[in-house]
Amino acid sequence: MSSNMDEPQPDALRGRHLLVVEDEYMIAAELARALEDRGVNVIGPVGSIEDALELLGAEDRIDGAVLDINLRGERAYPIADALREREVPFIFATGYDAWSIPEAYAEVPRIEKPVDTRALARLLPLS
Repeated sequence: MSSNMDEPQPDALRGRHLLVVEDEYMIAAELARALEDRGVNVIGPVGSIEDALELLGAEDRIDGAVLDINLRGERAYPIADALREREVPFIFATGYDAWSIPEAYAEVPRIEKPVDTRALARLLPLS
């Protein structure tokens, strides 16, 4: 049984601008739809490092991000680094075990796919 403190507020994500980086179309579409249902302004989704970095350069407001680590065989760490530079909180959505993620990203919250938006609201450190 969890305490109320563990439960996110139902509208914790409402009105937030979240970048979604996921290369599998169905997963990206499902996550975007689930987030939009919670009142999120979804940026993307995009499925490549290049597209994500382009959006990061173009968007004035990004409150948080959900990153798939493996994007068509490339690792999303350049996106993670760019988000850190902008002090944007992010979370990894992945099937990878924690041990397979480099130490530099050990503190980044990790969520299994398919993403549960309630868990996302709880884990994404939005201020």
